[in-house]
Amino acid sequence: MGKGTIVLAYSGGLDTSICIPLLKERYEYDRVVTVAVNVGQRDEEIDIATKKGKKLADRHYTIDAREKFVREHIYPAIRANGSYEGYPMGTSLARPLIAEEVVKIARKEGATAIGHGCTGKGNDQLRFDFIIRSAGLEVVAPIRELNLTRDWEIDYAKQHGIPVPVKKSRPWSMDENCWSRSIEGGRLEEPEYHPPEEIYLWTVSPQKAPDKPEKITLAFERGLPVAMNGKKYPGYELIQKLNVLAGKHGIGRNDMIEDRILGLKARENYEHPAATVILMAHHDLESLTLTRQELVFKRTVDDKWSELAYKGLVYEPLYAALNAFIDTTQERVNGTVDLELFKGSVRVLGRSSPDAIYSSDLVSFDSAAIDQCHAIGVSHYFGIQARMVMQLQKKRK
Repeated sequence: MGKGTIVLAYSGGLDTSICIPLLKERYEYDRVVTVAVNVGQRDEEIDIATKKGKKLADRHYTIDAREKFVREHIYPAIRANGSYEGYPMGTSLARPLIAEEVVKIARKEGATAIGHGCTGKGNDQLRFDFIIRSAGLEVVAPIRELNLTRDWEIDYAKQHGIPVPVKKSRPWSMDENCWSRSIEGGRLEEPEYHPPEEIYLWTVSPQKAPDKPEKITLAFERGLPVAMNGKKYPGYELIQKLNVLAGKHGIGRNDMIEDRILGLKARENYEHPAATVILMAHHDLESLTLTRQELVFKRTVDDKWSELAYKGLVYEPLYAALNAFIDTTQERVNGTVDLELFKGSVRVLGRSSPDAIYSSDLVSFDSAAIDQCHAIGVSHYFGIQARMVMQLQKKRK
């Protein structure tokens, strides 16, 4: 008798595919049940994961969580202007949801352990472990626990007749959902290496983007995008349409050195065309509809929200509290933002809102609605403490 059933979070890639035989050979599990969660990957990726899971595992599930991912994770990220070290987060947003769906299947299958294919060097191990352990289940991570290398995995896959999409000459590790796509591994880990164009699937090179700019209008209600160019779309559909449109113009590439949770610096490449456009438009609309004090404080809140989301700490009580504050501010973030897409860049052309804290009559240089002399009294006291310090310093010299 072995250890019974283990449920494996499955992507169809190299790491999770070799985990299936490893869990039986090295860990003595009798059954391996795989779970692929659709959070907006390309259809062919889901098809591959489903076919391989059915072939290699004892039982396989494919869960469609696309709308749930948008509703429960992308929407809060938009409202919080969610970004980490300058790029829109994607992988980190999806991991808690994937882990939760795998936990549900573990309960259904009567398993007491969940496996994943994360290494011991990245962030995903912590995001998965947090959700799994919060559910009271055991974590099994063969890649991490056996100290496996990419080359060893490729050789092992060949020995076991497991088809994998990577080669030693092109060992890219890719992850995608509808909000973001990440590419790493191989020579991409070298900070000085110039990534080949072949790693990009969602965006064209800005040099090959159309020579004519394209203008679009995004409409927001309560901080969420609801329409493009006057036509309303469900959240998932709008994101996918904008991924194609912005990607055609080469928008949404990031090549950066990122600080991982463990403290390691890593070279990362990302594609996130829709996220880039939506977050820019949302941030701009906030500047028109929120007060100065709200904007200043919300920047701090957004940064903390992004830190917790990056770490996958979605059960942290502070995460819920931050979301509650952010949701309150978004009641007035309504309106439209006009943008121009052109050769890798996006810029705001204009914005309007029924909740705008803006008066052209008050701010215009050609208006007499405000008596300018009223500012004289303010000016007398403006910076008075700094002026007093300067006077004291002069007296001491």
